[in-house]
This record gives sequence, C-alpha cells and structure tokens, in this order.
Amino acid sequence: MAAPAAAPGSLHRQLPPTRFHPVHGANVCLDPSGTRATRLESFANGVCFSREPLEPGQIFLVEIEEKELGWCGHLRMGLTALDPGALEAVPEYSLPDLVNMGHSWVFAITRNHNRVATEGDRHRDRDLLSSPYLCIEEAVKIPRDKLVGRSRPGRYSHLLDDLYKTNALPPTARKSRIGVLYAPRPDGTADMHIVINGEDMGPSARGLPASRPLYAVVDVFASTKSVRVIQVEYGFPSLQTLCRLAIQKHIVHRLAIDGLDLPPLLKNICKYE
Repeated sequence: MAAPAAAPGSLHRQLPPTRFHPVHGANVCLDPSGTRATRLESFANGVCFSREPLEPGQIFLVEIEEKELGWCGHLRMGLTALDPGALEAVPEYSLPDLVNMGHSWVFAITRNHNRVATEGDRHRDRDLLSSPYLCIEEAVKIPRDKLVGRSRPGRYSHLLDDLYKTNALPPTARKSRIGVLYAPRPDGTADMHIVINGEDMGPSARGLPASRPLYAVVDVFASTKSVRVIQVEYGFPSLQTLCRLAIQKHIVHRLAIDGLDLPPLLKNICKYE
C-alpha cells in the first residue's frame, strides 16, 4: 500500500472521483456508480469506506439524501488506517466496534454539532461563509462551493435558505453535507477534521499516523437512511462559480433570480447550485 503523496494545500490538480469501497456493511447497497450508499434494513451494519485512501487535505464529502423515522442516532463519520479490503468482516457498528479494532477515529454527528455563534460573531461568520475557500490550519484550502447543501426552491425554501446562510441547519437534516479530512502536522502526525455545511468543526482527533494510508469511514446509521458522495473540484474557482457567488450575494432569495435579466441557463445554475 502506497502512502498518499500530496502535500497539504497542494491539491491544485484534479483528483480521481471519490467513491465508496466495494467492501461495506451487510445492510448497505451501493448504486452502480459507487457514490450512493443506502441502508436497506435494520439500523446497523451500515459501515462504508472510501474506495481509495485520502490524500492530505482531500475531503470525503457526503450529502444526506434520505432519513428514516423511528430510530435513535444519526450518521457517523471518521477515518481509519485499516485497509477495508483486508478486513475479515465489516464490523456491525463503527462505534464502538471499528474503533475498538484500533487505528480508527470515528465520531457521531449530532443535532447540536454546529458551533453556536454569539452576536458578535455574526458579521464575521457571514463574511467567512461567503468566502470561496475553506481554510484549515493555514495549510488546507478547499473550494467552499460544494461544501454547503442547497434546497430546491419551493414554497418554504426561503426558510431553509436563511438557515444555510447562518449555518444553523441541523447537521443531521436532509440535504446537509458532511465531510472528513486530515491535515498533516510537522511532527509526522495528522489532525482529523469534520466539516459540516462548509464550517470546520476543528480537530476531532490528533496524532493520526499521516505516513499510513487513511480511508474515510461513513456509517449510515439509524435515522440516516441514504447518503451520496459529493465531488469537490480543487484549485481556483471557475468563472461560472465566481459569477454565481457574486449574483447570489446580492439577492434576498433564489426565486428572485427569475426577475433578473440573465440567460435562462445562468439563472438555473444560480438557483440550483
């Protein structure tokens, strides 16, 4: 197994698409593309892995597509230095089963996972979330564009838009986007970071072995029924992205885009991306 070769912050080239590993929990079904994982029954045996080890600073990002009522608990996410292909059997639970096997760091995503902003933080947070990049530990730089999920415009979508703008959307809600990555440190170890709707939650675990291949862990657990991998393009934002961000910054709600003197294709991109 070759260790990841890229340095943190150097992801300016296009990386291969992220996919789920063909080895997964007994109750998981992957779609043909390997980008959608659905738990078919029960509330457990939903552990999934990334198909390839992550590179330093590379985020494995998923969007919650379906929820299932009646279960207590939500999505779990983290990293493992264990090779999924070498496992004799996939553990029933990521917590505590996989973690107890060693060399794995997994955390439950909860309703209250987002940081609560104080009144003095609101202007800073608004500027931060409007930035085209998410910067972590001054070494990792990720285009923020795909990190925050979007609702489809509808009768009550303005309420969701307000939640997205303040980053108050519950992390376990449908359409929420959650990612995991690691940032290497000078001492040869790495910090694991979980990103929820474009906001870095800070180091969730320290001292990970950066010299070993690290795979993403996604546990489609309990009330989380189905998740979909979101591809992130690294490097400079495209002109299309910059135009869309500029337009969205000056409108009250996405449905107001219909009244702008813009080509239909550009309107569609601004509303749905």
